[in-house]
Amino acid sequence: MRSVDEVLTAFRADDIRAAERPVLARLPEGGLMDRAAAALRSVCVQVLRETCGGAYGRRVVMLVGSGNNGGDALLAGAYLQRDGAQVTAALVGGHAYERGLRAFVSAGGRVIAAREPAGEDQVRRLLEKADLVLDGIVGISGRPGLNGVSKRLSAAVPRSATVVAVDMPSGLDPDTGEIRGDYLAADVTVSFGTLKPCLLLPPAAHVAGRLVDVAVGIHEGLPPQPYVRRLTDMGVAARWPVPNHAGHKYTRGVLGVVAGSDAYPGAAVLAVQGAQRAGVGIVRFIGPRQVTDHVLRAVPEAVPGKGRVQAWLLGSGVESDANQDEAIGEALASGLPCVVDAGALAECVRQRSSGVRAAAADSVLLTPHAGEVSRMLTQLGTPVPRSVVEARPAFYATLLAQQVDATVLLKGPTTLVASPEGWLSSQNDGSSWLATAGTGDVLAGIAGALMAQGVNAMDAGAMAAFVHGRAGLRASAGGPIAAGDVAAATPAVIADLLTGRSSNTGGWTRGHRLSSLR
Repeated sequence: MRSVDEVLTAFRADDIRAAERPVLARLPEGGLMDRAAAALRSVCVQVLRETCGGAYGRRVVMLVGSGNNGGDALLAGAYLQRDGAQVTAALVGGHAYERGLRAFVSAGGRVIAAREPAGEDQVRRLLEKADLVLDGIVGISGRPGLNGVSKRLSAAVPRSATVVAVDMPSGLDPDTGEIRGDYLAADVTVSFGTLKPCLLLPPAAHVAGRLVDVAVGIHEGLPPQPYVRRLTDMGVAARWPVPNHAGHKYTRGVLGVVAGSDAYPGAAVLAVQGAQRAGVGIVRFIGPRQVTDHVLRAVPEAVPGKGRVQAWLLGSGVESDANQDEAIGEALASGLPCVVDAGALAECVRQRSSGVRAAAADSVLLTPHAGEVSRMLTQLGTPVPRSVVEARPAFYATLLAQQVDATVLLKGPTTLVASPEGWLSSQNDGSSWLATAGTGDVLAGIAGALMAQGVNAMDAGAMAAFVHGRAGLRASAGGPIAAGDVAAATPAVIADLLTGRSSNTGGWTRGHRLSSLR
């Protein structure tokens, strides 16, 4: 094992197959599969050691399909059998990889033809007592959704067994992150060559478990630009703006904030707190008198009224108000970088869809949730229910980014940042306790602070989501939190990142955790 890179990357299935072809031509037959199987065996042994105390005598059931994933499982199963595990291969496909089957049988493994009724019944009984289930049913060449014996046996896997997926959980769409049909959720996914987009994109990412990235020598053949990326601790630390000794409050960035209303004064307070705690030099606040009073009581360092700024945060908690609406319109037309939230989203869509695009796409960051994406697409003439956006978040975040020529941060359990060119960032660094009122305002403030310091929209969105998530984890410690707690925890999270004290925390089911085998 080694530490992960600054950026985790995922590539589409066609790009992976193209990268594999020259490597397969150079290596002896089965060479790439042998590398994958050896790494898969190592992960399974580690999992059994952590969950059962070791591999010896443990019951392993492999669901083996006809493709390369089934071959990887059979070869790894041969190793596990020699390690002392009791391994059974349940053949759910029309045939099995012959070399892998021979190796598995030679090692003493048990084979059951699960497509036959009697065989399926045997496998069901074995699954009831399994310590580990190895999912080698289907990979990037399969269609979404399981059926037949694969569907039935996947449904029979008990919660007590740890599921390790070969390359990706069977039944998912490898490229989109969409869930269409039945699948086998994993506790651990061992991905070969590179991560697959479904491992980073919601909702599929939520059923992939812990990720283990295994290098098998195909990276040189992959495109220079990944389809999906995820920043790690090191990636955020490397990009975070740090003031130098000659700097002052103006060189650290001046963020203008148009936020809050008589109905939602707290949104303005939280947005300003998020920006201030993320390290911006000055926050200039524009809002109704009573809201301004709330802000100044909570953040006396804030400066009320208009003045020169280097970026804008617009819309958090804003309702229809002539002065606020005018300030938002002027800010959007200024050409300065903008973070656009809540009450400013509709005006941003109106301006940019009508051709008023004063700022470039990488200087405008929209921060909607799924319901707001639904409303904006409806405003643009493409009515989409919220539930459909939630089922296809990558598709609709990208569609919105293209239609308004701006960067879109779609908030959710896994936060997506989409560019008009179709590239995606995916961050899953937080706690489910973050789903509480006001945390989105803090997130917008953190993003605004970064853009005021010159960070582009794509990086600002991913970095803000990362720090916001980690601040939520730190504040929660496993229990409920309020949005103000997240803002208060932000400086310590940034300090840990910059000093190298930060680490990925979480359990087996947290999809953002990743190890690398090299």
